[in-house]
Amino acid sequence: IFRERKYSIAAWLSLEAGKPRLEAMGEVEEAADLLDAYCDYMTERDGFVVRLEQLTPGEVNYSVLKPYGVWVVVAPFNFPVALTTGMIAGVLVTGNTAVYKPSPETPLTGVKVYECLRDSGLPSGAINFVTGRGAEIGEALSSHADVDGIVFTGSRAVGSHIYAEFSRRQPRPCITEMGGKNPVIVTERADLKKAVEGTVRAAFGFSGQKCSAASRAYIHERVYDDFVRRFVARTEELIVGDPTLAETFMGPVINRKAYERFQQVCDRAARDGEILTGGRILQDEDLRYGYYCTPTIAVLPSTHPYFYEELFVPFICVTRVQSLDEALNLANDSEYGLTAGVFTQDENEVREFQDRIEAGVTYVNRSGGATTGAWPKVQSFGGWKASGSPGKSALGPYYIEQFMREQTLTVVSD
Repeated sequence: IFRERKYSIAAWLSLEAGKPRLEAMGEVEEAADLLDAYCDYMTERDGFVVRLEQLTPGEVNYSVLKPYGVWVVVAPFNFPVALTTGMIAGVLVTGNTAVYKPSPETPLTGVKVYECLRDSGLPSGAINFVTGRGAEIGEALSSHADVDGIVFTGSRAVGSHIYAEFSRRQPRPCITEMGGKNPVIVTERADLKKAVEGTVRAAFGFSGQKCSAASRAYIHERVYDDFVRRFVARTEELIVGDPTLAETFMGPVINRKAYERFQQVCDRAARDGEILTGGRILQDEDLRYGYYCTPTIAVLPSTHPYFYEELFVPFICVTRVQSLDEALNLANDSEYGLTAGVFTQDENEVREFQDRIEAGVTYVNRSGGATTGAWPKVQSFGGWKASGSPGKSALGPYYIEQFMREQTLTVVSD
């Protein structure tokens, strides 16, 4: 059903969230693939029923994973189709029921997701849809005594509050994905063409409003000037405008709050460092009615707050480093640990990066997205540290286990 309605849902996604049409269509396809993936994982493991050993003759023992019951699904605005469907699929395929609250920024897209699931023939009451402001509806749902679990994607502030409060009465499972401050490392042995393309796509895809967006870059001093020159030139080629047009790379940011935050970030970056390109809002002709911003690159000292704060706007800060060791130390000096990317042709540097980086998702030499673009059954997606809980990533083979609890079944025959 998702695939049959792909173009219609993608159009709603572009109109409501400002997501460019290619990314919007890809997101709907990802939602369908997530349904396939989680059903496959459930089937491949025989519904998580495992025959155990026995201590005495006539004893039969099984370990069975069973559903908790009612789950609240709190969805984000930035992936209101794919991430939302993935969370709901994890709930439903494991035998639970879902109370689904979309982001107040994307309720219409949320309706389209609900309609696909409703029209699939699910039993009445399996999927339930409610809209409203997060502070009101979300709080009422997460604090309700009849809720058995909650799965959340959104800001760290909200996710941390839910995680702390949800089990105050008794232990209850809480799965959170709470963003990132994702680094790109470019060593002196990098293919700069790949590095530039991968960083541009990761930094400015969906206007930097991805939890996996590249927002800080550590560039080896020997290739710094060449990389920055190419990076600026490629960024200035990007087309910002109407997200429903095929040629558009970057649409508007989601709302006035993000629009104003972008302006404040750029103002401070200009005072504290240097803006190499961007730093402006766009108000020419048709763009004057939307929250359109320019993709922005700023040079700032590595200790600047913008290397640590999640901004969620089309803004990336760059700085020089003298070695991979320095870059890794700076990359790991973060409360977040979602995604990270490196560009190097040196196998030893690849191994060092993979051994030391503190992130749940890592990419090496990925021109399609230095830190972005995970896909079901291809890359598991989940963060370390403040980026999420409890450590089993979405899209991957361990995700759906979190929606079930183990029960041991022992039967002794005469």
